[in-house]
Amino acid sequence: MYYKQYGDTDMKVSAIGLGTMRYDEEDIKAGRLEKCAQIPLYAFEKGINYWDTAPFYCEDKSEIVTGIALSQVDRSKVYLTSKTNLGTIGDQHPTKDMFRRRLETSLDRLRTDYIDFYHMWCMLSIESWEKHMERIYEFFEDAKKEGLIRNIVFSSHMQGNEIETVVNTGKFKGMLIGYNALNYRFRQSGIKAAHEKGMGVVVMNPLGGGMIPRNPESFSYLTEGTGLTVPQAALRFVASHKEITITLAGCTTKEHVDDAVKAVEGLTEKTAEEIVKEYEDKGVSFNNLCTGCDYCKGCPKDIPVSKLMDAYNQKILTGQHEAIEDRLSNHWDIPASKAADCIACKKCEKACTQHLPIIERLKEIAG
Repeated sequence: MYYKQYGDTDMKVSAIGLGTMRYDEEDIKAGRLEKCAQIPLYAFEKGINYWDTAPFYCEDKSEIVTGIALSQVDRSKVYLTSKTNLGTIGDQHPTKDMFRRRLETSLDRLRTDYIDFYHMWCMLSIESWEKHMERIYEFFEDAKKEGLIRNIVFSSHMQGNEIETVVNTGKFKGMLIGYNALNYRFRQSGIKAAHEKGMGVVVMNPLGGGMIPRNPESFSYLTEGTGLTVPQAALRFVASHKEITITLAGCTTKEHVDDAVKAVEGLTEKTAEEIVKEYEDKGVSFNNLCTGCDYCKGCPKDIPVSKLMDAYNQKILTGQHEAIEDRLSNHWDIPASKAADCIACKKCEKACTQHLPIIERLKEIAG
């Protein structure tokens, strides 16, 4: 396993981190949690020492599964994360006691008395971040003083310049963001700012919500000279950034763990600028693809926005407008005319983690 230093700390963390939101669905539903726990235990054997979990993952069982595994290894050799926000606490104006109960629930499930990295979770906008800073940040500080959490970090889907704003406050030891071969331009300035500030940078969604492995021909350029598969090469693309500390890999099977480990064997680190230049010199750029995160759900006209944007991806990938309707009819069974119901309220655009021109694309789909 390849290891990196977490920001300006003395912590050595695995370049691949275990994302625990993809434990086997059937095993979770059947209550076979001990079986699921074999995944983090196997990851630990392979040198992965950073485990990322949260409430509500895997039907709210992820922390429990992860705790089962954690109880079977040397706790001091695992860097453990969890997360909270106003939504998980269940109140827009929480008290310290509410925050503490949420944190203690995670600690109990994880079978530990401290969490190494506790995230202010899912900051979608500066406004959301400001609200959370005002209402719960002090509770993070109190928990850190008590030793219940060791580092205060945040997760975000904001653009690079907005991430810079958060980074420059100096209030966080690290951050978790979505970053991959699809959206790298949107968040690069934030990653660079965090790195320069001495923060750890952890990346989720390195496979673009499955978009990259589902379109291997379009992303075959990632594999050139590597001997890796497209998913492995996509992980390597992210992990090779000097500014990025950890690349999370969501693993359901031991084979997934093996793939992730192979992706960083003999890793060579380069700056983001060097990596981007290498790929864009080849004429490659996919910043404008929808990653299917589905944060745009909740359209007041019940338009399945993410499915329509998925169909639009096919035009971008193939260069053929006809590919949109093919995807809608053959994959989603949705008429293109559904896009015409859009009232341009921009609710979806405000929620979009890629900041895509959704309204314009819906008009194009509708014809």
